[in-house]
Amino acid sequence: MISAKDALQKLIDGNKRYVTGDNSLHTHKSDLVDGQKPFAVVIGCSDSRVAPEIVFDQGSGELFVVRVAGNVVGPLERGSVEYAVEHLGVQLVIVLGHTGCGAVNATLSELENPSQNLSHGLKSIVENIKPSVIAADLNIDEAIRENVRTSVKNLEFEGDVQVVGAEFCLESGAVTFL
Repeated sequence: MISAKDALQKLIDGNKRYVTGDNSLHTHKSDLVDGQKPFAVVIGCSDSRVAPEIVFDQGSGELFVVRVAGNVVGPLERGSVEYAVEHLGVQLVIVLGHTGCGAVNATLSELENPSQNLSHGLKSIVENIKPSVIAADLNIDEAIRENVRTSVKNLEFEGDVQVVGAEFCLESGAVTFL
């Protein structure tokens, strides 16, 4: 495991590469200083292997990304999406789940063997995902997709805004739209 000090240094070094353009991913765009005009919102899981900008090969300023464990949609996540829709004019919202989701797995584990010492925050995520796991008859793969569908339903908008569910496959890297 990397220490906090070493991790901070890696971030500092990475940001220096980003600012100078000496990296293999993206560079800083000074034309974004005056505002952003993303073309889509992506609500994704916090899983470090599923970064929407990388998965969809988009650069700075192109996606408005909201990440939370299990790609659940509560009041804060919905408010973030509403900001992008109402103030930035975004018309497309993607809810991006992924295979092997730890938050859905944790929820399944809680249903099968309840823990007495879940933190308040983790309990909130588990409670949010639990109906999807139950609806999927405890089938983890189907529960992941059902959890995406539930988040899509929690984000329905009137008008031209389209909300679409998707699943990222960790094994292949492919995104399947549900």
